[in-house]
Amino acid sequence: MTTAIITSDTQALNVAEEVARHLRRDSALRDRERRLPHAELELFTRSGLWAISVPKAFGGAGVSNITLAKVIARIAQADGSLGQIPQNHFYGLEVLRVNGTPEQQQRLYAEVLAGNRFGNALAELGTKTANDRTTRLSRDGDGFRINGRKFYSTGAIYAQRIPTSVVDEQGVQHLAFVPADSQGLQVIDDWSGFGQRTTGSGSVVFDNVYVSAADVVPFQSAFERPTPVGPLAQILHAAIDTGIARAAYEDALHFVRTRSRPWVDSGLDKASDDPLTLKSFGHLAIRLHAAEALLERAGEYLDRARDDSTAENVAAASIAVAEARAISTEISLAAGTTLFELGGSQATLAEHNLDRHWRNARVHTLHDPVRWKYHAIGNYYLNDANPPRRGTI
Repeated sequence: MTTAIITSDTQALNVAEEVARHLRRDSALRDRERRLPHAELELFTRSGLWAISVPKAFGGAGVSNITLAKVIARIAQADGSLGQIPQNHFYGLEVLRVNGTPEQQQRLYAEVLAGNRFGNALAELGTKTANDRTTRLSRDGDGFRINGRKFYSTGAIYAQRIPTSVVDEQGVQHLAFVPADSQGLQVIDDWSGFGQRTTGSGSVVFDNVYVSAADVVPFQSAFERPTPVGPLAQILHAAIDTGIARAAYEDALHFVRTRSRPWVDSGLDKASDDPLTLKSFGHLAIRLHAAEALLERAGEYLDRARDDSTAENVAAASIAVAEARAISTEISLAAGTTLFELGGSQATLAEHNLDRHWRNARVHTLHDPVRWKYHAIGNYYLNDANPPRRGTI
């Protein structure tokens, strides 16, 4: 099966809309049964959307970060898990753009344009902090060996390559683009989170896995100088939560219009005429539209940082993205909860599976503590302090 080549931002947005309509079908059933979306991912991938960030010089569309965020938000609205699965794929492509050699870029971008998916093996359990890494990269002749265990490996179970954070003998981090069929590599489907249930965010085990030197890209240096790698990772998370919020909001509208009953004291014939319900929807709508606007604004700042990666531009982009992350966290959780307050007891019935929106939001928004985003934002505006260069702000 061939993979389409998308050539413009407009085309990417149009294709995303079409693909999202397909992915929304059975999304509630996939969540309920934890049915892994292999067929849906093939449709998603073959549409060409997984290659839209490949630079134009290498045959891709090189879309703006505004467009990339809107595409992810639209897919996440259709299915929260399917919105998250490509997050680290695009993150790996950004590391490749910033730190890869021309040969690495040419070869790996070509694989993506041909329809290959990248997963991730970054995070680990049992370390002192969530940012620490212990998976080792050891020299073996002209290549390397990898030993270690990863968790929260979103997308790895569906991937052809698994970008893996590794630490060499000098304690320097690299990103190894490991073929998923490598001997000694085991992907374990042990993700049991109560939300984002089909992301495949379980374990990857590396038992003396060989990786070619040509597949190892510098990673740590992307945070030792100003680059847009960190805010790129975070804007995708903001887009996922914004999409989940939009899905919960739209389902709340539909449920109240078609199923909810007016409260007896309202004296009204329809729940949709209840003044207190109208007030609640107005409150949700304003915050949702604010989140969507801040997401687009963050994309503008990130495009500026991509084109001119000064310390000032990268810091401004990180803060703009943090603002979008903060509000998308709030509205995704609020929309998922308010849906039941306005929908009533009927909305809790398992046949509707409307709780998936809150579950998805609650699990995904835990990726980074939002309280530290408020801290970084306040420190930036009040004390002119730039945020740390990490993929967590």
